[in-house]
Amino acid sequence: QVQLVESGGGLVQAGGSLRLSCAASGRTFSHYAMGWFRQAPGKEREFVAAINLSGGSTYYADSVKGRFTISRDNAKNTVYLQMNSLKPEDTAVYYCAAAPTYYTGSTYMSSYDYWGQGTQVTVSS
Repeated sequence: QVQLVESGGGLVQAGGSLRLSCAASGRTFSHYAMGWFRQAPGKEREFVAAINLSGGSTYYADSVKGRFTISRDNAKNTVYLQMNSLKPEDTAVYYCAAAPTYYTGSTYMSSYDYWGQGTQVTVSS
């Protein structure tokens, strides 16, 4: 089992920045590829970003490419999502998730075995 807890969400004006964190406990964090997803009201959960075991490879949805950066610190068992130039359409609950290594970079929810409870991000116009 891997327990994931997100933090860092909040209310920010358009153009602002937020940094989300996802702290992992349980099984060895460094054995899992990680991802961030988000779900806006009335919409399906969608892929945002993913990162491999070492942090050397990252993957992004087109909608966030160039604005968001995923990173991880295996010594701290934490994955981050730095979000810059935020837009109102980025408003959603953001979830981190852990996947087996063979699903590194997957954009499919079904590839991820463990999920956090989510953190709300609201971007005002």
